[in-house]
Amino acid sequence: MRVHITDVRAGDRLAEDLYNSFGLHVLSKGTTLNEKELSRMYQHQIDFLEIERRAGNSPVQVEEEQPSSTYNPLLRPLYHDAVAGAEQLFERALVEGRIYEEDVKESFQPLVENFRAERDVVSLLLLLNSQDDYTYQHSVQVGMLSYYIARWLGWNEEETVRAGKAGFLHDIGKCKIAEAILNKPSKLSDEEYEEIKNHPAYGFEILKKSFNDSVIALAALQHHERMDGKGYPNGLTRDEIHPMARIVAVADVYSAMISSRVYREKRDLLQVLREMFQLSFEELDPEVTHTFIRHMIPNFIGKRVELSTGESGTIVMTHPTDYFRPLVQVGEQFIDLSVQRNQEIKQVFM
Repeated sequence: MRVHITDVRAGDRLAEDLYNSFGLHVLSKGTTLNEKELSRMYQHQIDFLEIERRAGNSPVQVEEEQPSSTYNPLLRPLYHDAVAGAEQLFERALVEGRIYEEDVKESFQPLVENFRAERDVVSLLLLLNSQDDYTYQHSVQVGMLSYYIARWLGWNEEETVRAGKAGFLHDIGKCKIAEAILNKPSKLSDEEYEEIKNHPAYGFEILKKSFNDSVIALAALQHHERMDGKGYPNGLTRDEIHPMARIVAVADVYSAMISSRVYREKRDLLQVLREMFQLSFEELDPEVTHTFIRHMIPNFIGKRVELSTGESGTIVMTHPTDYFRPLVQVGEQFIDLSVQRNQEIKQVFM
């Protein structure tokens, strides 16, 4: 019987071998499906499968197969609404020294509701990333990524939504930084850099006045702290940094590195993950960073890439340990980048 992946129950058995859209074998006929197998199917973006008929159970609802979509089309307008909402929050914070819960919910909550059903985070980032409104777009991206990281770490729904909110508001203190400094196309002077370093403290004060939630304020205060003590504003180390702030820090670094800025072109999503892996040994929380990387990597399956040779291909399988060197199909040829060390991915596309 043919069922949608969301109708699979623990203990169901595959009625036939399962292949992904590139013809690669994923699971064998007769496999008993549990959490591990479901995760593998999600990674390969498999929506429908044949299972053996369940004896003595009520029939499962069999859905008509629909064309696979990489993202919910409603997300784009919701994303732009959230970016506009972030701008309004910054303006109100500057004028009144605080923001309001209702405004945050109106701006960010509709997006959160759609995050729950979306599994392809890489497609979201490729689609929802432009050169405009960096500060506000960055706030929305960090909120989105903080939400996903908390969920991937196993936090409950309430705490996951709270992490998304903390990420969305982490940079609110930048409302007090002059735009000439925030958008300066050249290197900041020492005085300008010291002013930029004040934004976590500014944000902390704004959020303390705005909400009866010290953790949201702490995440803003500590999102530039680093595990090795070389962050700011207080040079905290490891356990001195709140877990929520560690999540926001990882989301903040990733969003900043993949985004276009007035003084820097945006960088490739996969290459940035590799750099973050290196940062996890000193600066970023290793558990949070590795969880983020481990869950992001399967989202690259099916994405088009440009190789360092100039050839274009498609990622068809990720390597279980060498995350950043997947199997790529170029025409009829398969290139295993974990073996072909003289080649690498230059850029990822939709």
